[in-house]
Amino acid sequence: MNFSLLKLEIVELLDKHKKITAVAEQLGLKQPTVTFHMKSMEQELGVQLFETRAGKTMLTEAGRSLYHYAVKINALAQEAGRVVKEFDELGRGTLKIGASYVPGTYLLPKVLSGFAKAYPRITLSLQVKTAPVIQELLRNHEIDLGILSTEPFQSAPLIAETVCEDELVVVFAPRHRLAAYPQLYPDQLAEAPFLLHGPESSTRQMTDRWAQRNRVQLKAHMELDSLEAIKQVVMQGESVSFVSRQAVQREVERGELEFRPIPQNPFKRYVYCAYNADRRQSAVMERFIDFLRKEAQ
Repeated sequence: MNFSLLKLEIVELLDKHKKITAVAEQLGLKQPTVTFHMKSMEQELGVQLFETRAGKTMLTEAGRSLYHYAVKINALAQEAGRVVKEFDELGRGTLKIGASYVPGTYLLPKVLSGFAKAYPRITLSLQVKTAPVIQELLRNHEIDLGILSTEPFQSAPLIAETVCEDELVVVFAPRHRLAAYPQLYPDQLAEAPFLLHGPESSTRQMTDRWAQRNRVQLKAHMELDSLEAIKQVVMQGESVSFVSRQAVQREVERGELEFRPIPQNPFKRYVYCAYNADRRQSAVMERFIDFLRKEAQ
């Protein structure tokens, strides 16, 4: 079996475009050349990988199995080329970063801006997703570095290093009745309309565990995926929610929101930088991690 990277790239691009002509154009090849490689793969494996339906070229079930590995191998090949090139061109390079919502929105903008000024020849890219999605992107080598706000976790082959604590707090409007209390109790939160984060959010998962541990039935009258939307609704006066202290720092300073520690909360959350142990750390990644730690202190 003789699989070149070109053949695997054809498999990945066919799944994306469903057209041989589009694949040939993107690769700078002629259409018969792409067709030749497709037939070659089927002959080598002895199984049909492609089929034509309604004018589109689709992957068969066997083709989908090959696609799963093609994506990973292509990503690793691109990663290897970038890492090696960075050693040859000191000060140059690229870094693909993925971040969960809190660090991606409230911590990284300042860090990315400062790093770009210090290393103008390094290209940065950022994806903001939920923490579980970022972990999956790291496993598949689709990003180089993940910045996650979550509880302590172990998930081989990922390695996570603590950057700083990400404290969760109870937030409410300054005119809310809870503002009169310097310390809160679980029963008080059970009486207030509660805004929940989306089910895939690490904050939501911690909220559910906190309620179960304290035997509290929260009056969850609304569920929002947007942290900014949660803050805006809380400002209206009646609702409360659990959010990262980092996320409401400006609103608290302006007197638009108040916060208290979450009562009887044993759960800790931190900002981690995570990477795949199967990936060699490049000079660019090491520089960025060092810069991130200094800015987060």
